[in-house]
Amino acid sequence: MGMVKVVGLVLHPRRDCGSAVDTIIGWAAARGVTVLGLPDEITRIDCSAVPVSAEEMVERAGLLVSLGGDGTMLRTMRLVEGRKTPVLGVNVGRLGFLAEVDLPDLKDALSAIDDHRYTVESRTAVRTTLPDGRAVTAFNDIALVRVPGHGLAAVGIRVEGRRFVNYAADAVLVSTPTGSTAYSFSAGGPIVSPNVEGLIVSAAAAHSSFNRSLVLDTSEHLGLDVLPTSGRLAIEVDGIIEGHAEPGAAIEIEPMPAAAQVIRFGRTSFYERARRKLRVEGSAQAGDWDAGDAVVVDSFERDRYEILLGGEVAGVLHYRRHGDRIELLHTEVDQAFSGRGLAGRLAAAALADARSRTSPVTATCPFVAGYLKRHPEYNDVELR
Repeated sequence: MGMVKVVGLVLHPRRDCGSAVDTIIGWAAARGVTVLGLPDEITRIDCSAVPVSAEEMVERAGLLVSLGGDGTMLRTMRLVEGRKTPVLGVNVGRLGFLAEVDLPDLKDALSAIDDHRYTVESRTAVRTTLPDGRAVTAFNDIALVRVPGHGLAAVGIRVEGRRFVNYAADAVLVSTPTGSTAYSFSAGGPIVSPNVEGLIVSAAAAHSSFNRSLVLDTSEHLGLDVLPTSGRLAIEVDGIIEGHAEPGAAIEIEPMPAAAQVIRFGRTSFYERARRKLRVEGSAQAGDWDAGDAVVVDSFERDRYEILLGGEVAGVLHYRRHGDRIELLHTEVDQAFSGRGLAGRLAAAALADARSRTSPVTATCPFVAGYLKRHPEYNDVELR
């Protein structure tokens, strides 16, 4: 993209984006660049961005900047769906997977954009029309989810107009490659490079003998039929309930290749993240926690383990590596997720990971130190 003349901002509804917005407005002012924002978002902070409608912002902006976490990034991608406008994801507050830069690196990222030192990657989306006639787009996944108190999700998978297989499960989901490391991953689906154009169909907690994921090409027509034996299902679009499907409903899925363009600086490759993720997840089954609900990952580029529930970061354990030794510094769990044993899951995963790497551990974190006292099964981990 040539020199950007107009930048649009999309802000997290609650997190404090003030300093990020200041950085962007300073950068823009020095270059004669106009900054646009959505009226209800920018009125919350005192800034000189111009309030415009979402339609006008998408029409005028040569670059959109998402300030928040994964949810904000997904919302920004849905705003520019089908356009060539690139999206820069900036993590503000709790950190996610989709954003490319953290707040401290924002200045450097903007300079890199000035110097054309970045690449743009296409992202596939999935689209469907809800039973009420509204069209919705997801960049992670569309899921048919069992409603508590109702029957299982009994869903027939139709490919190219013909029934292929039936699932009976807690949820049946259609995921993009971007979403392969979100809900689909916790349902046992494959990790898929975001550069692949395809769709992944998975079942969460399958009760049927068939529980494998399917990978389809975006040229193939996919339909989900809610079978007569199914309970009433919620339709989740990128984790937000947008409607319900009754037995007999047919949900047609339309893949949208290159539905969004995302800016990458190539700091950490997708595979590095996936490798860490797999390595930790494999050792995180310690304890009696229902491992299907939470996933622990080593977010090594941020020096912390993260525990994810439904793709949201629910807690973190910060660490520092000193050569082969690892110092476990501080554990915190988001208030909304407290009391579910997540801090213990983080401690167990960190200790099991240290064991698998034969890294000596220093437990500076009082929680981890207490956890070690209560869990003699980690006596073999070398402490320093």
